[in-house]
Amino acid sequence: MEIKGTGIGLGVAVGSVVRMADRLPEPVDRASHLDPEREAERAKASLSVVAEELNRRGRQAGGAAQDVLEAQAMMAEDPTLIDDVVKRLADGKTAERAVFEAFAAFRDMLLGMGGYMGERAADLDDVSQRVVAHLLKLPAPGVPNPGHPFVLVARDLAPADTAMLDLTQVLGLVTSDGGPTSHTAILAREKSIVAVVGAADAASLADGDMVIVDAANDLVVTDPTPEQVADATERIAERAAREAAPVTPGALADGTPVPLLANLGSADGAAEAVKLGAEGVGLFRTEFLFLDANTAPSVREQQEQYTRLLSAFPGSKVVVRVLDAGADKPLAFLNANEEENPALGLRGIRALRHSEVILREQLTALAAADAATDADLWVMAPMIATVDETRYFTTLCAELGIRYAGVMVETPSAALIADRILDVAAFASIGTNDLTQYTMAADRLLGTVANLQDPWHPAVLRLVGEVGAAGAERGKPVGICGEAAADPLLAVVLVGLGATSLSMSPSALADVRASLARYTPDDAKAIARAALAAEGAAEAKLAAKDAASEITTARATAP
Repeated sequence: MEIKGTGIGLGVAVGSVVRMADRLPEPVDRASHLDPEREAERAKASLSVVAEELNRRGRQAGGAAQDVLEAQAMMAEDPTLIDDVVKRLADGKTAERAVFEAFAAFRDMLLGMGGYMGERAADLDDVSQRVVAHLLKLPAPGVPNPGHPFVLVARDLAPADTAMLDLTQVLGLVTSDGGPTSHTAILAREKSIVAVVGAADAASLADGDMVIVDAANDLVVTDPTPEQVADATERIAERAAREAAPVTPGALADGTPVPLLANLGSADGAAEAVKLGAEGVGLFRTEFLFLDANTAPSVREQQEQYTRLLSAFPGSKVVVRVLDAGADKPLAFLNANEEENPALGLRGIRALRHSEVILREQLTALAAADAATDADLWVMAPMIATVDETRYFTTLCAELGIRYAGVMVETPSAALIADRILDVAAFASIGTNDLTQYTMAADRLLGTVANLQDPWHPAVLRLVGEVGAAGAERGKPVGICGEAAADPLLAVVLVGLGATSLSMSPSALADVRASLARYTPDDAKAIARAALAAEGAAEAKLAAKDAASEITTARATAP
């Protein structure tokens, strides 16, 4: 039997299934036999223990996982949440019930906000489960340890679990929930875990079942034949050989360069990105300097961090995105006003324009760091929707000494008038996660519309093509910095639509590099045309696979 899902990367794994234990049941709502003060002591102690454990795991994991786990630890210590717990205890509830209710209420609020804050909802559930488990003296939710290599099957994984997977034991990962932009998928890609996510029928898998996890083909094969196992084993060996081969610059089969760049959230990941073959940085997120701060960091503090990053890439292109925050990433010093629909509100360049001093200070720090290093600094603004916003940003960049000022294309409006925007901006970089969300009117955090949140959809690809064509006509670079660039076949399609560089999680570089090297520019255009002609996302991906297979077969049989 074959179970369909969404593969992460090109990997394949063979092994027996071990299922992750179900979540803890909801604590019973009963009156406590302890007084509220004693229950408060229990709750605060467990919250503190869980916070410390998450911080410890974060320090051990490092990278993007550390950022996620430290954010979870801050949730456990959030004063507002703790106050809510204490209020519920005053009504005679047990500590575990009060924690459950307070976290559930906060989770529902975050889900309603959507965007960045909505992403934190699943993380909040995990923290709640860990605190309740500690209060009840039960094992914390986590990955099983059967004592032998296995394929982990779960509804979904919390960031703390994904970050700490033992890669000597976990051969592959299958989840019934989630999608290509979920935390599980992003962290799996970063750790090079063979994964198929969003495989709804994975619930039918039982402990001990033998499976092939085929990420390249979006499949989980159950009860495979000896021939299927042999084929998978051969593919595993071929992929290992590719990863061990000397790193070369990204290029198509005829040598046409396609620079492969890294997405980074802090300078800590720079060395590993270079080791894995990153030719520069296509997206450096600066939010780590601003989030969870009561005041904006000083120009000097920012300059130190930017200098550290740029110094790691001498002579290479480094694209920095200025602060992408607003009502969906609330910062007291930027925009404290609540909005009913923050994903469509004062965010990105809109929020920065509203508080221009923060943008001026950031650009000043970036210009100073550029002057002090040998990297090739490019700076872009998030959530651009109009030519006026583009002109505002590029003018300010020129005033403050930024040489290359560009834009993120994340809204359909920016894609549709990309020709006029690129008359003003030096370059464009397409954020496929948000572009897909806004094009399909489907919140990428809502499981109910997850089938629409797919960058393979022809509507999204058509918009990418609009930007690519505008860039080609004007001789302006068009990069891709969303998670779509990490999909090896979709990367070929994106290049066929006019992308001139691709940026991704560093662990995806080897697979994408190998995929691009199989096709010429004309091949990439043909595969892109096949995808564009399809009716939906699944059909587009299948059409691209068929077109790519025909090209490969024709080349292999040519005299």
